Amino acid sequence: MASTYLKRTNGTPTNDKIGTISVWVKRSKLGTDQRIHMNFADGSNYAYLRFTEGDLIEVYGVASGSQSTQIRTNRVFRDTNAWYHIVLAIDTTQGTSTDRIKIYVNGVQETSMGTTDYWGQNETCQLLIASGSNYHTVGSAENGSSSFDGSMSHYHKCDGTALAPTVFGETDSTTGEWKIKTNVSFTPGNNGYTILKDGNTITDQSANSNDFTLGAGTLTKTEDCPSSVFNTFNANFQEGGGVLSNGNTTYYNASTSNWYTAASNLAASVGKYYCELKITDATNNMVGVGDMQYLVARGQNSLTHIGALNPGGVGLYNDNGEKYLQGSNTTYAASYGDGDILSIALDMDNDKVYFAKNGDWSTGSGAWGSSTFDAAVGAITLPTTNATYGFASSQRNDAKAEWNFGNGYFGTTAVSSAGTNASGNGIFEYDVPTGYTALSTKGLNL
Repeated sequence: MASTYLKRTNGTPTNDKIGTISVWVKRSKLGTDQRIHMNFADGSNYAYLRFTEGDLIEVYGVASGSQSTQIRTNRVFRDTNAWYHIVLAIDTTQGTSTDRIKIYVNGVQETSMGTTDYWGQNETCQLLIASGSNYHTVGSAENGSSSFDGSMSHYHKCDGTALAPTVFGETDSTTGEWKIKTNVSFTPGNNGYTILKDGNTITDQSANSNDFTLGAGTLTKTEDCPSSVFNTFNANFQEGGGVLSNGNTTYYNASTSNWYTAASNLAASVGKYYCELKITDATNNMVGVGDMQYLVARGQNSLTHIGALNPGGVGLYNDNGEKYLQGSNTTYAASYGDGDILSIALDMDNDKVYFAKNGDWSTGSGAWGSSTFDAAVGAITLPTTNATYGFASSQRNDAKAEWNFGNGYFGTTAVSSAGTNASGNGIFEYDVPTGYTALSTKGLNL
């Protein structure tokens, strides 16, 4: 949601001392001030829930120009592949200070706090106020700054009751994982709402009509959800000169001299996986797959592209469509450029990888051939066997690639006409080869 945020004007609250906020979030960027929920009456009266620059969860409030509360966890939250379910249960009428605001993550209360300045008993909670020109933002500060970078789902606010996390989530009886309750039931109160549920709707789906408007940016629907996490690039392991955006699916490198590489969050040692990417600036693009032990080990110290990995990478170079393995390049396909959509089919059952351009699969002998996938044509044997491979993107000199790992978007542009996908997992521009699926937690378990 980077630079995208929602807003609405609050009405008179049912209770300005008691309420609940519940939201599922998946982070894309770390180490910056990112507001999740903010209420703003004026410069002297406001409060917010955020991730801090140190990746902690914090609740902060100001009343009449002075700090009214600051609660900050000791635990850091730096997993860019996970969904976090955050619940704030607020009740300032409680006699015990630690009961006045409780922070839960994935159903468990955070009890180890680095900062513990709680609201006073019966004090007005600025997260629930409605005075002056008060308005409420989701995903940013009141002026659109400090924006949240990532995805949000099932965003609920209850005005008037401090609810337990079990109202909004539950433990899966099979896996033991914390998961969404899809049919949540609670009394929303005057300023309560339910948004971002089962899509990117900002129309209130509670009994109220507390609809939001788009403050800025582009709101896109994602297949990625807490019950099926889709692959993205890992913000913790990208190399120094590259820039990730659009939920860590777009990779860009402005360096004119150095290649930088982004590596998958997810990887596999068995199974068959498919993804696509659109080239928005060809310049120097190399895309492909890599053995994760070599991709991750490189950290930010290597200035080489995927195919220069020794021994783990397979890269396809835009200028001539040649394949690069272990530092050597040989004939494989033909060139690709701006606007082209590439497909990658990774077969970990047979240690092979295949490439296509605009639906046509490589012949393996210097051309783009048939639109019909054939496992006997264009196969590249992976450099390392019995390994764990993921997708990788290498760029240089203002090059950019927008990857679709199954969410159905290249950047913020939806696929134009989705192809077939027998697995039912992910939305792609072209037909997914039989037996392949999106690289996701669901796909890994098909």
